[in-house]
Amino acid sequence: MARTGRRPGQTQTREDILAAARKQFGERGYAGATIRGIAAEAGVNPALVHHFFGTKDQVFIAALNIPINPLALAETILDGPREEIGVRIVRLFVGFWNDPDIAQTFLALVRSVAGSPQVAELIRQFFENAVLKVVGAELGIPKLRLAGAASQMMGLAMLRHIVGVEPLASATDEEMVELVAPVIQHYFDA
Repeated sequence: MARTGRRPGQTQTREDILAAARKQFGERGYAGATIRGIAAEAGVNPALVHHFFGTKDQVFIAALNIPINPLALAETILDGPREEIGVRIVRLFVGFWNDPDIAQTFLALVRSVAGSPQVAELIRQFFENAVLKVVGAELGIPKLRLAGAASQMMGLAMLRHIVGVEPLASATDEEMVELVAPVIQHYFDA
């Protein structure tokens, strides 16, 4: 009698789905890739993609090994008083750099984006759909202002952690919050 259910032992399915997702996102872009397309590419049922990863956003995060979950970022921005958004964002970002795994993965991602227009386009599409659209709609803020705030945080990360410009590189996290949070808050207040 044939046994039903999952085969015993290691499975390659998760890795096959990730490889298929990378291919689909690369060929079709973030907006054009679908769970069904990823599943077809991997030779699995779409329910299995959902089982391993959940949503399309979560598949994308796993496929590109993004160190920061933009969905959690959006939740953090929206969770709390509006007049404290700047402080929350800066604390969140300086905290990311304190985690060696996140910092190393983020450095690799920055290098990939800088060296590959295709990866940069995927990240752009994803960031616009997963963060800017969600936060902008919830708070009634134009995407330009949100993108401005994001550029401030990326610039801070580049100068402080990648280039190592002093005194930013040796400043404490709280000094960074005190310095940068009012600037970020301005994007959400005006």
